[in-house]
Amino acid sequence: MTTVRIRDFQPDDIDRILHLWEEMRLAQTEPVYSLPEVLASCQQDHAVVAVVDDVVIGAAVGRAAHAQGWIVFLATAEKHQRRGIGGTLLAALEKRMAPLGLSKLSVLLPETAVRVGAFSEQGFETKKNLRYLERRIPVQRNELSALSELGGRILPRGLWTSIGGMAKEKELLERRLVMPLANSDLADQFGVQPPSAVVLFGPPGTGKTTFARAIASRLEWSFVEVFPSRLASDPAGLAGALRETFTKIADLEHAVVFIDEVEEIAVQRGGEPPSAMQGVTNELLKIIPTFRDQPNRLLVCATNFIRSLDTAFLRHGRFDYVIPIGLPDEDARASIWARYIPAQSLDGVDLAALVARTEGFSPADIEYAARKASQRALEAALYPEQDGAPRASGPQTADYLHAIGETRATVSADVAAAFLEDIDRIARL
Repeated sequence: MTTVRIRDFQPDDIDRILHLWEEMRLAQTEPVYSLPEVLASCQQDHAVVAVVDDVVIGAAVGRAAHAQGWIVFLATAEKHQRRGIGGTLLAALEKRMAPLGLSKLSVLLPETAVRVGAFSEQGFETKKNLRYLERRIPVQRNELSALSELGGRILPRGLWTSIGGMAKEKELLERRLVMPLANSDLADQFGVQPPSAVVLFGPPGTGKTTFARAIASRLEWSFVEVFPSRLASDPAGLAGALRETFTKIADLEHAVVFIDEVEEIAVQRGGEPPSAMQGVTNELLKIIPTFRDQPNRLLVCATNFIRSLDTAFLRHGRFDYVIPIGLPDEDARASIWARYIPAQSLDGVDLAALVARTEGFSPADIEYAARKASQRALEAALYPEQDGAPRASGPQTADYLHAIGETRATVSADVAAAFLEDIDRIARL
């Protein structure tokens, strides 16, 4: 019988490890650890191989986490199975990791695994009532420096669900943007091209920025906000700084890029002599097609004045969708009010009355009124009228209604009417 020799992994063994991993996958025993993880552990952690005539026919790979060791990979070439090589590899790997002072050696196996004898022979026990959960970290460590340089960040999970009401807008964004991007393989199967760029338009303060951040949170992608006003001071000029910023964004694995008040850099071109901003608009129009060629990217531009945008900017081929974001509905207003009313006061406040009185208010208007009511209640508590009864411990319905009466809605009737016209003329859903 041919002699099997066990030795430490060597860099030249990579191709054979790849072959063993692929052989296991084709045998419908999908490895728990991905190929990049296995190869990384071979080079950085602990690995032994079985060799016959200088050909690697088996491998065992492990890594340590504090006092616990994990078997990352164990495989034997198909024609050499049932010769006890797996058990020999496990024993050699355990011996190699012994100096680490491990108290436990564990392994995760796919449900389809049928050859578990090697583990049983080496004293591994099957644990009952265990459930394996995993979560992929959306942004890898090597991206963090590039993200930091861009002023980007990873937004907390849950921003999407924190948006109360606005069911119609959320469903539209979920179906058109989030779903195809989060399930790109399935989208491709149905012939759907995931979106690369979208414009959100609507009156001021309606939550366009909130939706952009929520989309990034929902996808668990990096969020990079581009501020034209900050780029304008760059020695390369606004157009050059814009180009350099998008070049750096290309280094990120996944990214939602947000430009608020995009009308500042995408104004209607024309006139003699040409304005300085026309060069910036031209540069942005060049950037967008290149951006669209990169996978796992979404450009979100927001504007309060969609009529002022350059005609070429909005054409098909640059933006997949042009989506209106209007004033909050009743459910959304109730959610916004509940966010700003102190918890100890919420049960005693007539929320329905506040919702009814703030029809036509933007989220920013509601926030202003809520903070104004809280300030009024605080002042009344600290400076009570001489003959007045002691104040409650927080703002009451009367405080909120008084604040609403003193708050001027940001969106006028004319602006609201123009927004409805823009939906008919410009929206692309």
